[in-house]
Amino acid sequence: MKYMMIVYYDPAIEEVDDDNDIDSWVGEMDGRGVRLEGEALSPEDATTVRVRGGEVLVSDGPFAETKEIMVGYDLLDCANLDEAIEVASKHPLAKRGAMELRPFPAD
Repeated sequence: MKYMMIVYYDPAIEEVDDDNDIDSWVGEMDGRGVRLEGEALSPEDATTVRVRGGEVLVSDGPFAETKEIMVGYDLLDCANLDEAIEVASKHPLAKRGAMELRPFPAD
């Protein structure tokens, strides 16, 4: 089953002493065949589009009411949700933010 893993970072959480090597995580998950693709996203570069009363409203920047910032995504192909949780829990930013897993529509 495919899952979209949205990677969030919380700048309020101090650096942890553990290994924070995302390249190692990517290498392991690519080697296991569970990571199909993924990219880091700039937390500052966003355009928000809304339509209200027939008017298109455009604003620069993400304006989520949360302290966590979306900084990337990975598309996973896991046997089940338990495996997706295990993969997400190994991501280095899981200790400094959150990994949100959403089922991804099948082809």
